[in-house]
Amino acid sequence: MTPSTHAARRAQLAQRLRSDGIDIAMVPTAPERPRNADSEYPYRHDSHFHYLTGFDEPQAWLVLRSDGHSTLFCRTVNPEREAWDGHRLGVAAAPGVLGIDTALPIESLGEQLPLMLANGHAVGFPFGRYPELQTQVEGWLATVRARERTGIECPTRLHDLHPLIAEMRLFKDADELATMRRAAALSAGAHLRVMRYCARRFREGATSVREYELEAELLHEFRRHGAQSPAYPSIVAAGANACVLHHPAGTAELRPDELCLVDAGCELDGYASDVTRTFPANGRFSAPQRELYEVVLAAQQAAIEVTRPGQRQRDAHHVAVRVLTQGMLDLGLLSRDRHGDVDDIVASAAYRQFYMHGTGHWLGRDVHDVGEYLSLAEDPFEQPDGCGGTVVKRPSRMLRPGMVVTLEPGLYVRPAAGVPERYWNLGIRIEDDAVVTDSAAGCELISRDVPVDPAEIEAWMRG
Repeated sequence: MTPSTHAARRAQLAQRLRSDGIDIAMVPTAPERPRNADSEYPYRHDSHFHYLTGFDEPQAWLVLRSDGHSTLFCRTVNPEREAWDGHRLGVAAAPGVLGIDTALPIESLGEQLPLMLANGHAVGFPFGRYPELQTQVEGWLATVRARERTGIECPTRLHDLHPLIAEMRLFKDADELATMRRAAALSAGAHLRVMRYCARRFREGATSVREYELEAELLHEFRRHGAQSPAYPSIVAAGANACVLHHPAGTAELRPDELCLVDAGCELDGYASDVTRTFPANGRFSAPQRELYEVVLAAQQAAIEVTRPGQRQRDAHHVAVRVLTQGMLDLGLLSRDRHGDVDDIVASAAYRQFYMHGTGHWLGRDVHDVGEYLSLAEDPFEQPDGCGGTVVKRPSRMLRPGMVVTLEPGLYVRPAAGVPERYWNLGIRIEDDAVVTDSAAGCELISRDVPVDPAEIEAWMRG
C-alpha cells in the first residue's frame, strides 16, 4: 500500500472530524510491552495508527487536524540504538516516505501537544484503548488551561475517535482485499500441511502425534511464505480437547481414530486470516464423526447462502442455529419429548449445550475486527426478556460489499446423561473467511484452498 493510500484515509478521517466538530485528533501506536526481566514481547503496531500511516515503528503518534494537516511524532535517527534495535526512519525522512506533512521528534510530544491543542474546542482520541492515554491527554489539557488567563482557550469536549476509524476500517478497499486473499490462501496452505503431516506420520506407523508438532507445522508454513506472525494464538485440539473452544496446542497426544480441530490463521502485512478445519487424524472419518461433521458443514453452507448484500450480519447465525438444531434432534443429542421442536429449542436456547458461540465476526486488521454490529440507522424495537418484561434492541446491520466476515458453525459434544455415547468427546468447527460482494454468489470464500467436503479431506490425506 502506497503513501497515497494512507493519505487518502487521513483525508477521509479529517472530513469526518469536520462533520463532528472535532478540531484535532491524536492516534498513538501501541506501546512496547515487557515480557520478563529486560525482554519485551515481539512488537506489533496499533491497528488504527498503522491504518492511517503505514508506519510500524514503536514510540510514534499521529496528530491530525480537521483541515487535513498531519504531524507524525517518531523516534530520531540514533546509530547507537540502531546497532541494537535496527533501522529507524527518522524525522527527516518520514514526510517523504509516509506522505506526512510534518514530522517531529517523539521527545517533543509533551511540549508540542499543548501548543497544538490551544484555542481548539474539541479534541478526539481513541477511548479505552490504552490505560495511560486518558491521563496523558488530561495532562496536556491541564497545561493549556493553566494559560487561559493569557487569552488561550482550552478544548472543553473530548470525543472518542474509535467509532469514526472503525467505520472506515469496516469496508476494505481493493488493496486490503488483495492482502487478505493472500493471507487466507497462505493459512489454507498451512492447514493442508498439517493434514498431510498427520496422514504421513500415521502411515509410517506412529501411534500418536503431539499437538505442539502440528502447531510447529503451522508456524513453519506461515513464516516460510512471509507472514509476520499468527494472527492469534493457534488452536490445535486433539480428540476431546476439541470441545474446549480456545484450547492452545499442548503436549496432548492425537490418536489415529480421533478428530483434530485446528483453528489458525496468519497475519500478513497487518491483516489477519482466520480458518478452522476439523479432520480425522488417520485420514478417514468414522461414522459418528462424519454424521456430526455433515451437520456442521450443512450449517455453514446455509450461513454462506445468506451472506450477501441486503442480508443482516446476524442472519448467518440464525440460519446456522436452525440447521444445527435440526441435526441435534435427528442425531438424538436433543429430544423432541423433552426439548420440543426446532422453534422451541431455538427459543429456549437449549441448543447452547452443544453450540455456545456465534457464527461469525468481522475480519480485517484484527482477527475480531472493529466495526459496529448493530444498525445505527434504524429505530430500536422492544423484545420480551423472558422474565415478563421487555428489552430494547437494535437489529444487526445490513451487509454491504467490502465487508469481510468469518462463518464458523460448530458442534461440541461432552459426555452427559442422555447424550448418545457414540458422539462423546467429538468437537467440530468449520470456518472460512468471506468477502461480501455484489456478485450473484453474494460473497467470495477466500480460504477454500483447503477442502471442507469430508470426501475431499479424505482424498487429500490419502494423496
